[in-house]
Amino acid sequence: MKKLLLGSALMFFASLAFAEMVVIVHPSNGNALDKDTIQRIFLGKTRAFPDGKEAVPISMKEGSAEYNAFAESVLDKSDKQLKAYWAKIIFTGQGTPPREVDNAAQMLELISNNPNLIGFVPAGSETGAVKAAGKF
Repeated sequence: MKKLLLGSALMFFASLAFAEMVVIVHPSNGNALDKDTIQRIFLGKTRAFPDGKEAVPISMKEGSAEYNAFAESVLDKSDKQLKAYWAKIIFTGQGTPPREVDNAAQMLELISNNPNLIGFVPAGSETGAVKAAGKF
């Protein structure tokens, strides 16, 4: 019985690690966003959408399953690599990491109310109040 429970728990957490993430923006955002553009925004290499309007990235909490899935599937970085990246950027005064939220509900609320924000949520949790800009 214990082995069955342990196996079920491991499968659950593995599924979280490989869950698809949806990058979301405000519904009024008409930009076409490819993976490279999304990476540049979330890594602080650009502060604008392709149309020139301000782009402000919002992230899930560092270390969360959503954060790790996004880092791996979109940013092509492990949690450890992303920490090292931001430590260097902060130390050299070149930028700051994205603001963090605790959960998908907070992310959806923020993005639906501000056309400058870009964030991500697990696939299936997005609503009509936001626009999906990419699924990874």
